[in-house]
Amino acid sequence: MKGDEISIVKNYLLTLQDNICAALETQEPNARFQEDLWERPEAGGGRTRVLTQGQVIEQGGVNFSHVSGYNLPPSATAKRPELANRQFQAMGVSLVIHPNNPYAPTSHANVRFFIAEQAGAPTIWWFGGGFDLTPYYPFKEDVLHWHRVARDACEPFGTEVYPMYKKWCDEYFYLKHRNETRGVGGLFFDDLNEWGFEQSFAFMQSVGNHYLDAYLPIIEKRKNTPYGERERDFQLYRRGRYVEFNLVYDRGTLFGLQSGGRTESILMSMPPLAQWRYNWQPEAGSPEEVLYQEYLQPQNWLGL
Repeated sequence: MKGDEISIVKNYLLTLQDNICAALETQEPNARFQEDLWERPEAGGGRTRVLTQGQVIEQGGVNFSHVSGYNLPPSATAKRPELANRQFQAMGVSLVIHPNNPYAPTSHANVRFFIAEQAGAPTIWWFGGGFDLTPYYPFKEDVLHWHRVARDACEPFGTEVYPMYKKWCDEYFYLKHRNETRGVGGLFFDDLNEWGFEQSFAFMQSVGNHYLDAYLPIIEKRKNTPYGERERDFQLYRRGRYVEFNLVYDRGTLFGLQSGGRTESILMSMPPLAQWRYNWQPEAGSPEEVLYQEYLQPQNWLGL
């Protein structure tokens, strides 16, 4: 892996963080992202940006990190034991946006680049990432828009790419202990290197660049929808599922914690408020039941 290739990826990721933060700030009259620069004791560090108590965004974080070390953590080698005892570099942008309005969905996106090296052996590298949407009171037109943009991000790389990575997203963001998806999916890919560096990097950029096209129109449409205590209570209840997934299943969270990353930056993905209720069930025929019955199982949204 050439040094200039690593620099090109890093520069793209830093610019992506800048662009996403600037675009999200256009939704806020006053609130702005606050930046923290941090260093990791072993090597590397990051640039964390968090916006809290905005008029539209209750809490959102857009993080860049670039860390390195002498051994990949267990979360990275569990399915790829050949990576054990290799030096590594990992860099990426990861973001989660939790809006105030229950009619405005939570969104998550990340794009990342890994390099694993060992003396006398070929360098192993790959790209990964994706984006997914978690509505509380879903609108089918929003879900279709989200998936159309996801398809657009994949289309230049082959008609089979969107269905493949859409399916992977449905399977990855699945709460097995609840028998439901975290939301309505999107894209998820990992271990991408078979296209070669240039094409694989181009795909990662396409995913990163399409996130704003997918999310901003939904936020602009839903941010001022009137709501009451019932909708807010349900939003907080469903946010509990977000917490459960991130702490139990999310490989990015596990990688960050196991590799000695900055805990505050890793856990910025958590909603500022959430709640749990014992054995709660939605009322028959209610808007809340619609979410469970029509949206929380994998579906072929675009009819492909």
